[in-house]
This record gives sequence, structure tokens and C-alpha cells, in this order.
Amino acid sequence: MNKISQKQGLKKSQEKNILISACLLGNPVRYNGTDLLIAHPLLAKWKKQGRLVSICPEVAGGMPTPRAPAEITSQKGGTVTDCNQNDVSEAFLLGAKATLKLAIDNNCAVAIMTESSPSCGSNTIYDGSFTNTKVEGLGITTALLEQNGVRVFNQFQIDEVDVFLLGD
Repeated sequence: MNKISQKQGLKKSQEKNILISACLLGNPVRYNGTDLLIAHPLLAKWKKQGRLVSICPEVAGGMPTPRAPAEITSQKGGTVTDCNQNDVSEAFLLGAKATLKLAIDNNCAVAIMTESSPSCGSNTIYDGSFTNTKVEGLGITTALLEQNGVRVFNQFQIDEVDVFLLGD
């Protein structure tokens, strides 16, 4: 996928838009070239309303699909390393910045990001040991979004997104 983002029928409206990980909408942009398509009635509703704005932060940062798996190897420093020991932190940071810009430019109040991803994790990430071990933590993009006032949820919290937006 060469596009940085895909706007899903975005309309200018008074309702806040929703940033969403492109893989959750069926785009094969994950590290292994697959997607994580989720079918949820609220996503269908928001898509029909033109409120979904999609992006893959890693692709936006210049990473290819497929690509070597990567994990945050230093939570404090935000170092991201792939399984071949290459430091890919710069691409992750570029993708995070592009994602934040897209969110701001499109009036996104919230984001639905892919849990456990080194970019998008909102509760857990992999621990950097490449042993499939998860720990509490935020992905690089999620941390930047949250620091800038965009509330991040994961794909298992779509009903909570609706409640949050109704209270906004």
C-alpha cells in the first residue's frame, strides 16, 4: 500500500471524526501483509456518515509491507527494533507525526488503533524480547496522539468510543 492514508468518505460535519488503523478496515498493511478486519455495526455507521479517517502509521513512516516484525525495546527512550536488530525508531516516529497531523487536519476527536502494535498499542505492547510477551505500555503513535489530546481506544473498545463521542 503506497498511500499514507485513505479517507473513508470523509465529509465536513460538526460531528467529530474518528481516526482508525487501516488494517482494522481490511487494508493488508500489517507487518506480515495481512489485515485485522473487524465487522462492527458502529464502524459501518461511522463509515456511512463519512467520519472514518484511516492510516497505517508504519506505512506512513515509510516502512514496506510486508516488513520484519518490530517491538519497542526501550519504553523510556522509545527505541523500536525489528527482529533483525535494526533500529527502526525513525520510521515509527515519522509515522506517528504523520498520523497526528492527519488527525488534527481531519478534526478527529478519537482514534481506534490496533492493540499491542509498537505503533498503535493503547494498553499493551510486546516487551521487546520477540518472545510474544506482552506488557503494559503505549505504542509510539498512541503516545503522541494522547499527548496531543486525541483519545485512543483499541479495536476491542468500539462501544466505548461511541459512549465517549456521545458525551463529547
